[in-house]
Amino acid sequence: MEYQVKPAEGRLGILLPGLGAVATTFIAGVEAIRKGFSQPVGSLSQMGNIRLGKRTENRNPLIKDFVPLANLNDIVFGGWDVYEDNVFEAAVNAKVLEPMLLHSIKPELEAIKPMKAVFDKSYAKNLDGTNVKEAATKYELAEALMDDMRTFKHENGCDRLVIVWCGSTEVYTEVSEVHQTIAAFEEGLRNNDPRIAPSMIYAYAALKLGVPYANGAPNLTVDIPALVELAKENGVAISGKDFKTGQTLMKTIIAPGLQARALGINGWFSSNILGNRDGLVLDDPDNFKTKEVSKLGVLEDILHPEDNPELYGDLYHKVRINYYPPHGDNKESWDNIDIFGWLGYKMQIKINFLCRDSILAAPIVLDLALFTDLAQRSGMSGIQEWLSFYYKSPQTAEGLRPEHDIFKQLIKLQNTLRHIMGEDLITHLGLDYYEDLVESK
Repeated sequence: MEYQVKPAEGRLGILLPGLGAVATTFIAGVEAIRKGFSQPVGSLSQMGNIRLGKRTENRNPLIKDFVPLANLNDIVFGGWDVYEDNVFEAAVNAKVLEPMLLHSIKPELEAIKPMKAVFDKSYAKNLDGTNVKEAATKYELAEALMDDMRTFKHENGCDRLVIVWCGSTEVYTEVSEVHQTIAAFEEGLRNNDPRIAPSMIYAYAALKLGVPYANGAPNLTVDIPALVELAKENGVAISGKDFKTGQTLMKTIIAPGLQARALGINGWFSSNILGNRDGLVLDDPDNFKTKEVSKLGVLEDILHPEDNPELYGDLYHKVRINYYPPHGDNKESWDNIDIFGWLGYKMQIKINFLCRDSILAAPIVLDLALFTDLAQRSGMSGIQEWLSFYYKSPQTAEGLRPEHDIFKQLIKLQNTLRHIMGEDLITHLGLDYYEDLVESK
């Protein structure tokens, strides 16, 4: 299939439900980069290279010079939040970035004020807010969100929009009959079905308007049959859920290496402490379950214990997250990995990762926004599995097992970009280099 990639002309509006630590760190970061104060470290779209052709050709352009991504100077920011703080105030409260940096871009941040949010306290019990939309039905709330998107696009002169959910983790929800079809979902919206979460209302509104949607939290949102169907029907790009940042990022790096060496794993204990708004929300057991399900599936899908029970069949995997206000946005994770090698002899790996959650998440928001916009301009509608690289829970076609190995995910992402641009895919087989030598003798 050949793709006709539309150029990234005009302005791209990036709308963010949830203007908390992650969103404000992302927005402030892009503003600082645009002013030349900082570099977009951690952003594959901005600082990553991609190899084209044979190794001997030495073609390794930056990804942003290879594919037509929106320019950072053409981005406009907006969003919704349950609190009325503008982005500068919210960023100061989040305490992720240094005050001196924030004050250097204060006018730009103060100009971004949150629209009233769709909020249901039963989905985030530890949050309160007054900047909330009111309507008789969830369908009317969806219509209000659509009006917000149209107004934002018009007032900011945007040619395109993309939405990246940066809100809090919602309580655990399972797929039910109201989520099965577009008709059932819309009826549920009109009847205020309690099984329809706020994030689903945002996603529905976006997909109805043809706006692509990426989900940064582990909520059940676009991964329900009704919204997958709507995305296909309206030709809109969607992808996975839950930004892959701290501890899970480490798992998707370490676990493939252990598996590659056929080393066994008896147990993997993971503990986290963090004190930001996300930590507060996750302090509720129902919200934690949503995150736990997202985190626990990673190892099983990498190691495939059913294929090699001798090495991974008895793996005990435990995940803990604890709210600890003194740490703020500085998440700390501990991993104890009990492994075994030759003749079953036991060994251990200990990892203490003192990370900054929003610092790791911000470049993911940027990349997902730019790559999702690229997919939309390329006519790539529905599930974008090639963006699995950024998610704890990649979204796949029904019945297709997700790929969690970060190195395989990167190959998939890069090959998709090559495919879009008409370049040869790279398999890393490399035999042709040596066959040429044999034939020359």
